[in-house]
Amino acid sequence: MIARRARYGFIVSMVVLAGCSGGNAGTVDKTTAAPPPTAPAATPQAQALLPGMPPPLSPTDVYAGTRELSPAVADHLPRVYVPNSESNTITVIDPATFQVVDTYPAGGREPQHVVPSYDMQMLYANNDLPIGSGSLLPIDPRTGKPGEPIPVRDPYNMYFTPDGKYALVVAEADRSLDLYDPHTWQKLHDIAVPDCPGVNHMDFTADGRSALVSCEFSGRMAVIDIANLALVRMIDLPDGRSGKPQDVKLSPDGRTFYVADMVANGIYVFDAQTFENTGFVPTGGGTHGLYITRDSKAMLITNRHEGSISVWDFATNQLVRKWPIPGGGSPDMGNLSADGSVFWVSGRHHGEVYAIDIVNWTLLARIPVGKGCHGLTIWPQPGRYSTGHTGVMR
Repeated sequence: MIARRARYGFIVSMVVLAGCSGGNAGTVDKTTAAPPPTAPAATPQAQALLPGMPPPLSPTDVYAGTRELSPAVADHLPRVYVPNSESNTITVIDPATFQVVDTYPAGGREPQHVVPSYDMQMLYANNDLPIGSGSLLPIDPRTGKPGEPIPVRDPYNMYFTPDGKYALVVAEADRSLDLYDPHTWQKLHDIAVPDCPGVNHMDFTADGRSALVSCEFSGRMAVIDIANLALVRMIDLPDGRSGKPQDVKLSPDGRTFYVADMVANGIYVFDAQTFENTGFVPTGGGTHGLYITRDSKAMLITNRHEGSISVWDFATNQLVRKWPIPGGGSPDMGNLSADGSVFWVSGRHHGEVYAIDIVNWTLLARIPVGKGCHGLTIWPQPGRYSTGHTGVMR
């Protein structure tokens, strides 16, 4: 996979240009462009970083550290790990052959996401049932094999604070963000979010000091002070309680948050400094997952209900492509291959995984897995450290 590193810029340039010129995926009307933030936000290095957080490699790109594989993952197997939330299993795929090479019990009920640790030395499948209990299944990325489950209460999703100090367990049923020692798994703190039913996804500001968190079952967002471990404020989305916000992603320049909403069928735009909602862009039915391309030029958006992938171009601030999965599907969560050329994504309602060539926009494989396949990750990922979810690297 690494032999194609030199093609990062070329790969995504092709994605953007193809979308702008129309073609097989269909052109997108420029009226879908989002308005700019109401006030300019500070660049990553213009603010004091969260103490202990590695400084960004670029003042204009928080993902500049995700171009190369770290020596720390040199002996890790290239594998795709798929949590099947209705089958209670983990499916392991060889990305070179598109073949399933292993399937094993998740070590608990309803595995939701496979999350790389902050130091990139372990993967954790999050089992969030039974309610009031739950566990993490550690998976050794050198062998692809699981270890003994670790008791952790209600881990629907998991992130790591940008300083690496805490594993931040998203306890959805408890309406809490629980902070654990990421090595001993002793619970140290918690941040109650009582007005955030369905707390599930988040991303951090460029300075690592704050996070924007989605509340799936209340149409709201929560702003968290990471430096002081406190809830700062709640934000009502324009659609109110009918909204269903999902994935959250910071723009490469650190100025904007994008929030996918499955009911609104698009992405909300937030100023990353003021946390004000500055716009909305319709993308497709069941907007769910957000993924920055390897060269930070574009963002892939999964539209789960209609079975399509949209592409957002950061340079022009607009949608430039919508690509329907041939034969239909339900693209949910995933990640890009190490070289950035293949998008791996679960088909939540179809029990399958899609491998999509985003250079030529072709479906390379449709791989049967378990029922309710959800937050898969492809590993290893380029980057210096992981902030969690399905491999959000910086």
